[in-house]
Amino acid sequence: MKVCLLGATFETGNMGVSALTAGIIESIIHNDPNAEIILLDSGKEKISYKFKTIDHEISIRLVNMRFSKKIYLSNHIAMLILQSLLFRMIPSRIVRERLISGNQILNYTCSCDYVASINGGDSFSDIYGLKRFFFVVLPQFLILFLKRPLILLPQTIGPFEGKMTRFLAGYILENASTIYSRDYTGLNEARELMREKYKSPKLKFCHDVGFVIQSLKPPNMDLDGLLESLERNNDVTGLNVSGLLFMGGYTGQNMFGLKSDYKELIYELIDLLINKKQLTVLLVPHVFGFKDPECDNLVCEKIYSELKTKYKERLFLARGHYNQNEIKYIIGMCNFFIGSRMHACIAALSQCIPAVGIAYSKKFKGVFETVDLQHLVADPRILNKKEIFEIINHSIEDRKNISTMLQKLMPEVRQEILNLFKNIV
Repeated sequence: MKVCLLGATFETGNMGVSALTAGIIESIIHNDPNAEIILLDSGKEKISYKFKTIDHEISIRLVNMRFSKKIYLSNHIAMLILQSLLFRMIPSRIVRERLISGNQILNYTCSCDYVASINGGDSFSDIYGLKRFFFVVLPQFLILFLKRPLILLPQTIGPFEGKMTRFLAGYILENASTIYSRDYTGLNEARELMREKYKSPKLKFCHDVGFVIQSLKPPNMDLDGLLESLERNNDVTGLNVSGLLFMGGYTGQNMFGLKSDYKELIYELIDLLINKKQLTVLLVPHVFGFKDPECDNLVCEKIYSELKTKYKERLFLARGHYNQNEIKYIIGMCNFFIGSRMHACIAALSQCIPAVGIAYSKKFKGVFETVDLQHLVADPRILNKKEIFEIINHSIEDRKNISTMLQKLMPEVRQEILNLFKNIV
């Protein structure tokens, strides 16, 4: 089996995107251990990855498209779409085949058994701006123009506020062969965008594929003094701080419309956990980078340097850079978790660790609802600080019951995701 994945990469530094990529690869190789997998994504050059699990090691290729100003490049998305439109207009099959064989990316794409898009999990939407929207939809139009069946893998569908984005999203949904939503409300969103095709059997539900990735111990782990042998009966709470929310979104001006100042919320939350709840707090980044203020590790380092002296041996930081499996292992050392990156929360929930999601979009409630934990979503767009802290306090008190419920549920969730590609095939 040969599979081409869109909107899946290990190159962003965002472990949520990496977790989705790893999760869908897990599902593919569970169905076919010898599958050939290609990532079709933005990049200046081709890259090969060695993807490792406990049971497998396979090679994954990144076939790079370009989105730069150099539109004359043969792998530029504009040139690719132009050629795909020519492909549709040429009546001769022989001429069409020659056109395809003359371009490496088109040749790769058309030689695959399946082309599937996961759109970074939540980027099939216009909430992050038009630039991000076109970044994810143009490759999908390329596939449709080439008359290849397009599968939308489990993801958040929408929201779409603009008329143009709703129209373009509706076109993709109407022409996709299969559509998976990772939450139940996404199915309704898709039905509305598809206009008259409300009862389409191609609409399906599957849990977020991030639930299935494996936990692997990092070869080098720096928790700055926190004992690496901590067991879950220790009162260690993991806290993921979002660099994106900390800087006010991409606009820097409360882009997501939070009622409370996120910075104040985080500092007061740390004080609540340590001084009032007598818990040990481990700061856990989930987006890594060196310069971009959106990166969690930079914000966590800033908070840690400011508060370490004040809280002495009760505040710790996961230093260094980790991949999606390694950061899941570190999250697994906690017995309670609070996160502003949804896949950091999923890494906890999938290990039966109760987690509260400090949300900035509808995706949190949608995904938490699929495991019957929507009451653990603390949405600062709707709730004030007092209400958020009430949810956290109640969840800490009820964590044993939550953990017991997750232990019963997670095997079923995991099996559903592993069977995803088996069902597609």
